[in-house]
Amino acid sequence: MMHHDTSSGDLNADRRLSYAEAMLAGGDPVAAAEIMADAMLLAPDWVAGWVRYGEMAEAAGLHEAARAAYEAALGRDPADRFGASLHLMYLTDCPVTDTAPAAHMQALFDQYAPRFEASLVDALGYCAPTLLAAYLEGHLGRALDLGCGTGLMGGAIKGRFDHLTGYDISTGMLEQARRKGIYDMLEQHDLNALPAVVPQYDLVVTADVLIYFGALEQIIEWSASALVSGGRLALTVEKTTGRDFRLQKSRRFAHSEDYIRRLLSVAGLNALRLEHTSYRKEQGADVPTMLVIAQKP
Repeated sequence: MMHHDTSSGDLNADRRLSYAEAMLAGGDPVAAAEIMADAMLLAPDWVAGWVRYGEMAEAAGLHEAARAAYEAALGRDPADRFGASLHLMYLTDCPVTDTAPAAHMQALFDQYAPRFEASLVDALGYCAPTLLAAYLEGHLGRALDLGCGTGLMGGAIKGRFDHLTGYDISTGMLEQARRKGIYDMLEQHDLNALPAVVPQYDLVVTADVLIYFGALEQIIEWSASALVSGGRLALTVEKTTGRDFRLQKSRRFAHSEDYIRRLLSVAGLNALRLEHTSYRKEQGADVPTMLVIAQKP
């Protein structure tokens, strides 16, 4: 879906978008795509419009039109604020990217932050922080929450740590976390470009974050290097089989158990626990997920 702040600047193009959305909601994606194609003739540099046209064309089964639309968006916005590369990768099943674009994630979650918890916890039954907290035994010492979001993980382990730092790419999410008063330090970071680190944490936890990354070598290696001896890494992923990772229709990545175990071994971490479970729903159905606890010798 489109961000709310993405007018084309052309009133007629915006009206066509509204008509197209109505057609799509009414169950006629072909008509929606046709109307949106006309809108793009009026506003050819409208990046968000190209992405929405691609989504409508994809829903209509017009895959070549969808592909061309996503490519048009990406060509006009290489930073990829609207995630065209993810759409293109799912549509073609070709390795366009191995992570969600940073600009897309920042824009998406800045917009999503005020309603994030209601949408995720109340509507989708999200409980990853609660499950991870239950699996993490004992006192947690110095902890780092990677992709802390609004602070749900911090709330789940409140009172069990000596110091808690949170990293997130979204300033909107960090502001929500700050209001909880749980974290000792909150910093904005792109988890694909984390700063050099020395061993200092007893726990690195990343809950429902790695779903936005395909290749996990870098982030797991970094997490291992941030842990002191005996420190633990706790993470969650959505589950797939047959390949290391796969971009799903949801535009979230899923990872295989073999891949996770291999990365932990390469990073010098011992897997303590790997649970196949479900910590969220999608369209009323349980999403297959894994919760992992590993330890640095």
